[in-house]
Amino acid sequence: MAPVREIGVGVVSLGWMGRLHSSSYQRIPTRFPELGIRPRLVVAADPIEENRRAAMEQFGAERVVAGIDELLADPAVQVVSICSPNFLHRDFALAAAAAGKPFWIEKPMGVSAAESREIHRAAQEAGVATAVGFNYRHAPAVAHLRELVRSGRLGRITTVRCWLFADYASSPDGPLTWRYDRERAGSGVIGDLLSHGADLVRHVTGQSVTEVSAASDILIPDRPLPLGAGVGHGGVAVSTERGPVGNEDWVAALARLDGGAHATLEASRVARGHRSDYALELYGTEGSARWSFTRMNEFEVMLGDGGTEHGYTTVLTGAGHGEYARFQPGPGIPLSFDDLKTIEAAAFLSDAVHGTDRAPSTADGLRAAEVCEAVVRSAASRQWEAVPAG
Repeated sequence: MAPVREIGVGVVSLGWMGRLHSSSYQRIPTRFPELGIRPRLVVAADPIEENRRAAMEQFGAERVVAGIDELLADPAVQVVSICSPNFLHRDFALAAAAAGKPFWIEKPMGVSAAESREIHRAAQEAGVATAVGFNYRHAPAVAHLRELVRSGRLGRITTVRCWLFADYASSPDGPLTWRYDRERAGSGVIGDLLSHGADLVRHVTGQSVTEVSAASDILIPDRPLPLGAGVGHGGVAVSTERGPVGNEDWVAALARLDGGAHATLEASRVARGHRSDYALELYGTEGSARWSFTRMNEFEVMLGDGGTEHGYTTVLTGAGHGEYARFQPGPGIPLSFDDLKTIEAAAFLSDAVHGTDRAPSTADGLRAAEVCEAVVRSAASRQWEAVPAG
């Protein structure tokens, strides 16, 4: 095994995702020892004192600062995680690229396709490795569904269904944070959740969305103003004063794919009863398969056998599926959401240090953003809208 190389990490914004990035880096030496990489959290940047303190006390950051400029100026920082609110992604990503630092950025990559295009172009021109937080593609079951398609065992893929239903915004008394502001967050649940669906469909089928017909709505029109900042989607005291919600709560779209298949995509952040019902179904001429994040560690498959009885077989993920064997010794032992981010961290570091091509990149982030923007246009025009090729 090659000698271990220490890599200096800078994490920008220590909310939920920043903390998850930090812990994911820490697991690389034990889960991906062949990379020969030992991440070291050199600097954490966050304007909130509580988050800076957590970076030091919980994740061992050697230094904490309030802003990104000081982080990027530190020569010991070799790679950067950008986990800030959406409206800061563009400026932070462009700054990281200008500093020549490979970066791992959460999605949506920008608040618009135009911003995502700027980010992708800057990364290309700087020649830096990138990763985008499309974590669901790293589930071992999803990796296996992709292999079923690639191997031809499902035949020609004819239709795909993908939905992402959550209830994190289902209470009308939840705080009106930046997530509900179009200028700061972009297209609401379209960028937040449907972007995952756009990436999953393309990643698993190998077919890109070329055209969409969509509808969307804001189902909770106003929310109470927050009295502070918090970590994640809630936990913030609110005022008695309310303000308008500016972006989408729900969306549904029909899509045509460039390989001839058809897809339906739907997402909601106000679906009471669904904590995180994110699912993908594939239908082909020789069989079908389906997976749900609510039962992340299993999938269902039906392969044509020429018989008269048809039904799904439930398969528990195991060593032959994706990166499962790095985490558990035998089938049926659950992996977690955090494990998916560890796989993503390893792919990013492999690309940044060894020049591989494993992580979903800014090119993937841009493709998803183009689909999302076409969905927004279609919901407004009530017509089919084309997705730019690329």
